Parts: sequence; structure tokens; C-alpha cells
Amino acid sequence: MDPKTSQFYFLLALLGGSFILAVLIFWPFLAALALAAVFAVVLQPLHKDLLSKIPKLPGIAALLTLGIGVVGILLPLVILGVLLVNQAESLYFTLTQGSVKAYLQVPLSNLEQTINTYLPGTRFSDSFSPDIDIYLKHGLEWIIQNIGAAFSTAASLLISFFVFFFGLYYLLRDGATLRRRVIELSPLNEAQDEAILDRLALAINSVIKGSLTIALIQGILTAIGFTIFGIQNGILWGTVAAMGALIPGVGTTLVFVPTVAILFFTGNIFAAVGLSVWGVLAVGLVDNFLGPRLIGGRMNMHPLFILLAVLGGLAFFGPVGVFLGPLAVSFFLTALSIYSDLAEKKSSK
Repeated sequence: MDPKTSQFYFLLALLGGSFILAVLIFWPFLAALALAAVFAVVLQPLHKDLLSKIPKLPGIAALLTLGIGVVGILLPLVILGVLLVNQAESLYFTLTQGSVKAYLQVPLSNLEQTINTYLPGTRFSDSFSPDIDIYLKHGLEWIIQNIGAAFSTAASLLISFFVFFFGLYYLLRDGATLRRRVIELSPLNEAQDEAILDRLALAINSVIKGSLTIALIQGILTAIGFTIFGIQNGILWGTVAAMGALIPGVGTTLVFVPTVAILFFTGNIFAAVGLSVWGVLAVGLVDNFLGPRLIGGRMNMHPLFILLAVLGGLAFFGPVGVFLGPLAVSFFLTALSIYSDLAEKKSSK
């Protein structure tokens, strides 16, 4: 065998082995680093604005961006997660001590009386199955396990936060240099590399600033409305509404319609009407007025893909999967789009 060929294969084997070893070393921190990359892209406009004002102090600009991001984004999310876990646990304990049937018996009886005025002899409240207790308990267990996992191990959480903040700081400060280095090492030409990175950044901004942010705002407004009109566990139901907002054709009606119906049949007409108006004005119009301002130019991703990406990300990555799931799907769709363009250009020659 030619010495140069043997040297090449030896170097290739060495590179492959060292790459596998590096992946194993970085694997425990992969989620934190990927999340740092997502937030670095989202916070990039703010960082550029600060850097233009203090161009000779890139480290200070990155640190200020990091501080604003923590206060404005991460801190509210952490507080929301803690409150959600507390409300989910509270409702779970309530369900373990009493039956859902007891809570729903009054509205079911009122509904039965209303139907009896038109269809005499209708009876279903007594035979209402309490199996819904089991389904709700399983659902709440899933919420507690997945979100509560983020707070279960203090040492692991502290290390992950340290890696996240450390990585986010250097990605903000040295992001441009790292981008150039990636382009230099890539076997693709510079235009293709720029297209991949630009489309990936566009996809991240579209998913995070677009669909997820709108769903989060709708969930917050739902929680506020529920609290105003006396519905318990508003944050929990607001979270369910935010998840429903990602489902095509469903949205926040997943929570509003049954809640308004229960309020109506229990005689709380004022609360039912008020919550309906709140749902239409404060929640339902967010897509029409706030959506275009948040999203702007975007790489379209079907809402079904976003929903599956969020749920799959939660199942695979845990709580940070809310961000990493859509990122992974966005990366795949971006690579697929670039490949499609290359294949089309190659076939046209």
C-alpha cells in the first residue's frame, strides 16, 4: 500500500476514534449546549444592537445580552415551571382524595335537566363513569414527571445551568468567529454553508419567536382569564391551552369550550359570558395581530410538525425538549431543502 494512502487511512481512523470520544465527553452537556445555541440565535439581534454601541467591548456586550435574556426569558420560564408543577401536584392530590365524578356531578345534573325539558326521560349523570379520574391522574403524573425532572437533581441542574450560561456567553461573543470556522471546515462551498446556517437561524427564529411564543402568550392570557373568573389551577389549564394552540384547527378552544360549558350549566352565566369574551378578544385575536409582528419573514413549518416536535422533544430531551425538538426538526427540514435544491440543480445540468 502506498505510504500516503496508509497515512490517510490511519489519520481517518484516528479522527473517527477521537470524534467518538469527544461525543461521549460532550454528551452529558449536549442538551445544555444545544439550548445555548438556540438562545444565542434568538438573542443575536439584541447582541448586535448592544455591540454597535460598545464595539470595543464585545465581552461586556455579550454579558449584557446574557443578563437581559436571563431576566426577560429564562427567569419567567423557571417561575412558570415551578408554579405549574405545584398546581399539577395540588390537582393530583385532590384527585387521589376525591372523585372527579363528585366535582362534575352538579354540572352534569344541570345539563341533564336542560336536556329533559326537550327530551324527557334522558338520564346519564348517575351512570357517568369515574374512569376519567384515572386518565386525569395519568396525565398529571406525566406533567409532574417531565417538568419536575428539571428540578429533581440539584447538582445536575446546577452543572447544566453553568454549561448553558458559559456556552451562551461565548456563543454570543465569538459566534461570528465560530461561524467562519464552521464554513472553512465544511466540504460544501461557502454559498451552500451560508444558506444552511441562514435557513437554520430563520427556522429557529420562526419556531421560537413565532409558533411557540404565540402559544405561550395565549397560554398566559388563558391563565389570567381563568384566574379572573374564578377557575382554579389557572396556570395548569393555561399550559394545556398553550399546548392546544400548537394543534392545527384546535387552539385554545380545547380548554375554553368545555370550561365555558361547565360554567354555563352550573349557573355561572356571568363567568361563562365573561370567559367567552376574554377567549375571543384576549386570546383568539393574538394570531391575527401579534403573530405577524413576532414572526415576520419566516421559514414555514406545518403546525403538526411543530406539535410533534414539541411532544417528541419533551419525551426525548425532557423539559428542554420544548426548544430542542423543534430545533432538530428544523435542522432536518433545512438540510432536506438544501439537498433538494442541489439535486434539482444537478438534474438541470
